[in-house]
Amino acid sequence: MSPNGSDRSSRRPMRRKLPQVLTAGLILATATGCSYNWEDFPRLGMPTPVTEEAPRILSLWQGSWAAALVTGVLVWGLILWSVIFHRRSRTKVEVPPQTRYNMPIEALYTVTPLIIVSVLFYFTARDESKLLALSDKPAHTINVVGYQWSWGFNYIEDVDGKADTGTKRAKELGAIPDKFQKDFPAGAEGVYDAGIPGTRNPQTGNPGPTLWLPKGEKVRFILTSRDVIHSFWVVPFLMKQDVIPGHTNAFEVTASREGTFLGKCAELCGVDHSRMLFNVKVVSPERYQQHLKELAEQGQTGFIPSGIEQSDPARNAETNKL
Repeated sequence: MSPNGSDRSSRRPMRRKLPQVLTAGLILATATGCSYNWEDFPRLGMPTPVTEEAPRILSLWQGSWAAALVTGVLVWGLILWSVIFHRRSRTKVEVPPQTRYNMPIEALYTVTPLIIVSVLFYFTARDESKLLALSDKPAHTINVVGYQWSWGFNYIEDVDGKADTGTKRAKELGAIPDKFQKDFPAGAEGVYDAGIPGTRNPQTGNPGPTLWLPKGEKVRFILTSRDVIHSFWVVPFLMKQDVIPGHTNAFEVTASREGTFLGKCAELCGVDHSRMLFNVKVVSPERYQQHLKELAEQGQTGFIPSGIEQSDPARNAETNKL
C-alpha cells in the first residue's frame, strides 16, 4: 500500500472516534453543571456582592472576561482558519511559501497587545483609585489587627456617648499614624474583640472571631499587624488588602446586605495560616450599637495592641491620603 494510502487508513479510526469523544465531553460538561445556578453565571464565579463598592469590582471582572473572550475568539479563529484552509491534504503542497519580514503584520502584533494592556490598565487604575479613596469623616472606624493565628478588632467608637472620655491617645493604637488618628471620633474610649484559632461564631458555628458591621453606614478599616504579613479578605466584599507590620493600609466600605459572611487570611503567613478565619456579621445600625454596649458590659473596653509601630522615615514617606 502506498504511503498516502497508509496515512489515510490510519486517520480513519480517529475520524470514527471523534464524534464519540465530542459526545462524551458534552455529557461530562452538562453532568457536572447540573447543580450550577445559571442565575449566577453573569458574575462569572464571583460571589454575590454585599457592599456598595463591590459592584465596581464585579464590573471590572466582567469587563476583563469580555476582553479576554474577544481576544481568545480572534486567536482561536485564526488558528482554526489556518488549520482548515492551509492543511496539506487540501493544498497538496508539502512546504508552503515562507514569508518573512511582513511589517504590517508585525506592527499589528506589537500595537494590538499594547492597546489591550493600556485599556485594561486605565480601567483598573480608575477603579482602584475610587475603591481606595478615603472620606474625611467616616461614620465608623475599626482597627483590624492580624496576628498569628487569628484576628482582633478594635472598635474605635464613643460607646458611652460622653465626649469627655477617651480623650487621651491610646498607647495600644500607637502603630496607627496620626493621619488616621485625627479622624477618630471624639470621646472614643472604644471596645474590642479578639479571637484565637478555636473561636467560633455562636450562631453559625463557623470558626474564627466575628466582626460586626452596621448596614448602610460607611466603615473605615485600618489594617495593622503584630508579626508578619497577613491579608484581610472578606469574600463577598470582592476585594482584599494586605496587613503589613510597620505599615498601615486602610479602605472603606458600606455594607448593603445583612447576614453573616466568611473572611480569611489570603497571605501565606506561617504554619497555621489555614486557621486564620473570621466572620463578618452585618446588622442594623441599632443592633450594631447594642453589640458595642454588650462588649463594654463584658469588660472588653479599651483596645488590644494594634501592632508594630511605624518608624519616623516610614511615617514621613507616606502621603496624607492613601
